[in-house]
Amino acid sequence: PNIMGILNLTPDSFSDGGRFNKKKAGLKHAFDLFKLGADIVDVGGESTRPGSRSISEKEEWARIEKIIREVGKKIPLSLDTRKANIMSKGIQIGIKLINDVSGLSYDSKTIDVLKKNRSPFVIQHSQGTPENMQNNPRYKNELLDIYDFFEEKIKFIRSKGIKHNNIIIDPGIGF
Repeated sequence: PNIMGILNLTPDSFSDGGRFNKKKAGLKHAFDLFKLGADIVDVGGESTRPGSRSISEKEEWARIEKIIREVGKKIPLSLDTRKANIMSKGIQIGIKLINDVSGLSYDSKTIDVLKKNRSPFVIQHSQGTPENMQNNPRYKNELLDIYDFFEEKIKFIRSKGIKHNNIIIDPGIGF
């Protein structure tokens, strides 16, 4: 995919203020993004904006399931989640790409889901969690520190037996 559209199904999205978190609005926005040229639409049900708190798996799945089931039959979807069970359920109903803003740090089981399903995935760099990531981030050298972060992540991924090259890194600019 070259262009990713974003569909945040949260009431407190930092990118759209929760404008698309109702089913009808979410469906329309997903199809509009596709018509405007998005090759894939990234669906998220848990806000990861700075200062946000984690929600339960049940609440996150309730926000995204119907949209994934309806939209995923017609256009390629990516799933923005930090939780292994949400990833697994999404992949089972057609998710094409996993987008983990925690860089595989939030849920230790995510690596197993990604390995089992051979799913392509995005790992993002950030320091801390959305709740505290902007309190006091520290770098000696931003570029080298982020490079080192990804070098360690790739070593970890390879050590767990993931050999495919469908790994995308996201430096997390703004996080």
